[in-house]
Amino acid sequence: MSSHIVMLCSPGLGHLIPFAELAKLLASRHGFAITLFIPTIADQPLQAITNVLKKSNHHNIDYVILPPVNFDDLPLVTRPEVRICLAVTRSLGSLRDSLGSLASRAKVVALVTDVFGQDAFEVAKEVGISSYVYFMSAAMNLHFMLYLPTLHEEVKSEFRDMPNPICLPGCVPLHGRDFVDPVQDRASEAYNLILHYSKRASLADGILLNSFTELEPGAIEALLTDEPRRPPVYPVGPIIQSGSGGEPRESMEYCLRWLDGQPSGSVLFVSFGSGGTLTNEQITELAYGLEMSGERFLWVVRSPDEKSSSGSYFSGRTGEDPFGFLPNGFLDRTVERGLLVPSWAPQIEVLSHPSTGGFLTHCGWNSTLESLTHGIPLIAWPLYAEQKSNAVMLSEGIKVAIRPKANQNGLIGRGEISRAIKSLMKEEEGLLIRSKAKELGEAAKATLKKNGASTKMLKEVALKWRSEAHA
Repeated sequence: MSSHIVMLCSPGLGHLIPFAELAKLLASRHGFAITLFIPTIADQPLQAITNVLKKSNHHNIDYVILPPVNFDDLPLVTRPEVRICLAVTRSLGSLRDSLGSLASRAKVVALVTDVFGQDAFEVAKEVGISSYVYFMSAAMNLHFMLYLPTLHEEVKSEFRDMPNPICLPGCVPLHGRDFVDPVQDRASEAYNLILHYSKRASLADGILLNSFTELEPGAIEALLTDEPRRPPVYPVGPIIQSGSGGEPRESMEYCLRWLDGQPSGSVLFVSFGSGGTLTNEQITELAYGLEMSGERFLWVVRSPDEKSSSGSYFSGRTGEDPFGFLPNGFLDRTVERGLLVPSWAPQIEVLSHPSTGGFLTHCGWNSTLESLTHGIPLIAWPLYAEQKSNAVMLSEGIKVAIRPKANQNGLIGRGEISRAIKSLMKEEEGLLIRSKAKELGEAAKATLKKNGASTKMLKEVALKWRSEAHA
């Protein structure tokens, strides 16, 4: 009987993709049987979930989409983080029933959850298995999560009002204004939930970290130092998709044919991930900035959202035709050097294409790892979640990104956008950044080889699970 690993992934494609990829690694390289449980929300489109699962299909992996939970009792303005947390906690009854049934017929040895699934530790305890967190962000953000309970006690003001940055072990100094979004309002439900999960993390039997030493040497070295109040940390990244899948083939071929006709390293890829959205005014400034730069670009365009920068988080799709919101004449003026596609592009294939020379990104961790694994430098444009702290690390710490500055109203103007693009693609600053990104790309590939550090770390976890299975 194969040793069985149960995985619980909170809602959102940004969580599901790295979870599905980790499941595939554990099944194909280490022979585990995997059951991946996926909480869902009423009225959430399931096609995007199905597309990811098709891409990560393996005979040793089962996927269980849990019954959708209803949020009719929540205010319409409830933050995405709160919805994610409640989707998991309201699914624990279904998980308990399914896990109990599975444990009666299979040798289940461990539960792996993301940060928002840690309340499932109690369910794991009921069936006598260990609990692990899969931390799908930077080592710096893991340091922050582990430090938050202490910070909560030491600082009484709003964190954005702190006069000095905090200095986490091995990390670039981080100002309060760049802390993760949910902690920016200490009276909010989102803050209390993040604080709760920060405290829960110490109860895990281990933490799998989707990063690698060459990317964050100081931060990871500090995490690997024994600390009695901290579970062991295993850097196993970069775990990224091997390719795009589940979308119409013609959409992929359309993008790649266009890239085939562009000079090497000449195209700036512009995408804000599966959930990121801009306001109408900011889309206009971005369009003019791309035009003013004179550089080639491939832009994944999504309809504007005036209320939320994560407006497409649960759907991953745009609503109306996004091209209708672009400045008059923009498409005609840029037709010779720009390609616009609605909602989706084959990101892995675009980033690995020889014509791609830069990536204007929201700094989501999946996109960051995908870009750097392919040696592509960044323009950092954070929108929500932990993306501001990622942007600080990438631009000020690792120095693989240029971060354009917003004005006093929070708008990034066309001139600043044009400056950042030209600097990355053509100027001396960009040359140094491109060189560093290429170096990290080689390091990322090396750490995933048979004797690479991340491969050894995942093997260490697998051996530990196997020993538990035979205990």
